[in-house]
Amino acid sequence: MKAPSLTPVLPDIPICAVDRMGLRELERLRLILRGGSVIDWRRMHFQTRDEVDNFLRLLQLDLSRSYDEEWARGVLSEAVEYLRVTYNYRVADAVARPAEIHDLFLYASGVKGSPRHRRIACVVLKVMHVIQHIEGRDLLFRLPVSEVELAELIMERVLGVAAEMQAKGLPVVEFAHSIKSQDSLITKLLAKKETVAAQVYDRTRFRVVTRKREDLLPVLYYLTQRLFPFHLVVPGQTENTLLPFKAVLAENPHFEQYTARLHLDRDFEDRESAGGNVFSGNSYRALNFVVDIPIRMDAYLPLPEEDTRQRKGRIIISLVEFQIVDEETAKLNEHGENAHEAYKRRQKQRVLKRLSQGLVVPKRQE
Repeated sequence: MKAPSLTPVLPDIPICAVDRMGLRELERLRLILRGGSVIDWRRMHFQTRDEVDNFLRLLQLDLSRSYDEEWARGVLSEAVEYLRVTYNYRVADAVARPAEIHDLFLYASGVKGSPRHRRIACVVLKVMHVIQHIEGRDLLFRLPVSEVELAELIMERVLGVAAEMQAKGLPVVEFAHSIKSQDSLITKLLAKKETVAAQVYDRTRFRVVTRKREDLLPVLYYLTQRLFPFHLVVPGQTENTLLPFKAVLAENPHFEQYTARLHLDRDFEDRESAGGNVFSGNSYRALNFVVDIPIRMDAYLPLPEEDTRQRKGRIIISLVEFQIVDEETAKLNEHGENAHEAYKRRQKQRVLKRLSQGLVVPKRQE
């Protein structure tokens, strides 16, 4: 017998206006804007147990349930064992066996314990983050679920949040989804240097258009509170020609007071390689990023009390791409060399050149 969906319920939260955002929000937004990784962070920014509990529920974990608590404790134990065996790392008992899993996040934020506890908890959480990814991917590969079924589960989750945003009056004029066709997948893989299917991150894609540019940050941050945890952004897969970090600071001067406390200095992005999509027009502007969305798969698993698996994880993570843009920029992106037709034309030209390298060029179609 299989279990029904046991998706944790998130409490209602207010929209976070930009002028109410502080260091915590700025760090989380920057992580997405640059496609960074929490592995590079030195501390977390949680202040209360309830805040941690909401974050865990966003991860699809309800630790008031014994089986979710047991799984989380198992991941913690594995992380501690890895650090102790591989690096002879001394993990304090308060971190290795906290009264609650929530305490790990409060230690890592400096709210509980000593500075030593903060450093140790940060290291442990980083390893747990990696183990969570490994288990989520492994469970996805083992379950009898098709890509179509998975896409439907993601769609249900995302569009539910979209409806919630509309009900709250968030300034979103478009929230659309698309699934890349087989032809598009083939063309994209042939256009890439490494033709590996796993490197196509945008099979399932959502496009969000805000009313104005100043609406971008509140909408983006709301998504991190209701849909995907900020730390599950896929590193190195962000293309941001719309909201560079320094532009965020310039347009919102109150953020300047936090720059000295950032994990990375304010000029860090200037030293990173530009990257970007070679097929886009020179004036094309958008924020594209990829996240791992956690999904509970209870409907595909035995009931918790009947589960005989050695590892009893019940949550998968699935790659989803988001594009966020304001309405005025979206209109500009539809003209001239920025138009989608021009993008596809440049992409197909690249593919045709690669396919025909040193061979007879196929006859051009009228």
